[in-house]
Amino acid sequence: MEFKDYYAILGVREDADLKEIKKAYRKLALTFHPDMNADEGAEEKFKEVAEAYEVLKNAERRAEYDELRRYGGTKGFEPPPDWQQGKGFDGNARGPSGQDFSDFFNSIFGGGFNQARHSASDEAFSFKGQDAEIEVPIFLEDTLAQHSRNIEFSIPTYEGGQIRHIKRTLKVKIPMGVMDGERIRLKGQAGPGHGQGPNGDLYLHIRLVPHPLFDVQGHNLLLTLPVSPWEAALGAKITIPTLSGKINLTISPNSQTGQKLRIKGKGLKTKTVTGDLLVILKVVMPQTNSEEAKTLWQRMADSSQFNPRTEWSN
Repeated sequence: MEFKDYYAILGVREDADLKEIKKAYRKLALTFHPDMNADEGAEEKFKEVAEAYEVLKNAERRAEYDELRRYGGTKGFEPPPDWQQGKGFDGNARGPSGQDFSDFFNSIFGGGFNQARHSASDEAFSFKGQDAEIEVPIFLEDTLAQHSRNIEFSIPTYEGGQIRHIKRTLKVKIPMGVMDGERIRLKGQAGPGHGQGPNGDLYLHIRLVPHPLFDVQGHNLLLTLPVSPWEAALGAKITIPTLSGKINLTISPNSQTGQKLRIKGKGLKTKTVTGDLLVILKVVMPQTNSEEAKTLWQRMADSSQFNPRTEWSN
């Protein structure tokens, strides 16, 4: 009978903890499981991996195996004559999954495995399905209230060792106040679980669509407002857009380019925070001037003592 080095089969150290053993098993199981690998010999390799995991995941069986391993392992291995009697095993007993494992396993642990209710290759191979993440574009206007939308995505599944993509359509609720980069988890809406494992989760990755007028700064919105020289000089009332409609804004006399006006509560909103709208003034000169306009500008230049470069003077 051939001795089975379960540590070597899983590729772990003798002092590996349970977390390392589970991680190694999952990786190998995904590689060799018959549902995912149709290559010749993959099924036998998977059974060998499942057998090693079945022993090493159980503290009592692992301790007994370690004791036997110290006794010595060779291709012509035979357990000590008093091994089964000393451990209380019935050498003729076979667990319901005995046919799935090697003669080595059945001769050592056959009687001690009678409490099993499922095949170890099925019971151990239970894990959560694959998660999925899709990018969802959201307009700024849509963040002001909760809304529903249909999304389409594909889920990769394994069948007969091949990857197949299944298309799905799902109606989801997008909460009010979602922010750029936010992730929304939809539990159990992604890849199907294996064995007794749950389905994977679907994550919606929110991307705010750039707006032609507004920039985003945290929960605040920035709006650049072009004003004429005379509006900046004399003051004016200007109608400006917001995400929820138009409002009137008063520009004070002698306003400057870069000056910011804050409008409370007209930014982005969440359940706990409401941002503001910051209006940034930008004085814009006319692209062309009539002869009359040039005369007026010249008259202003001749009569004004204003020097915009006084800070340069020493």
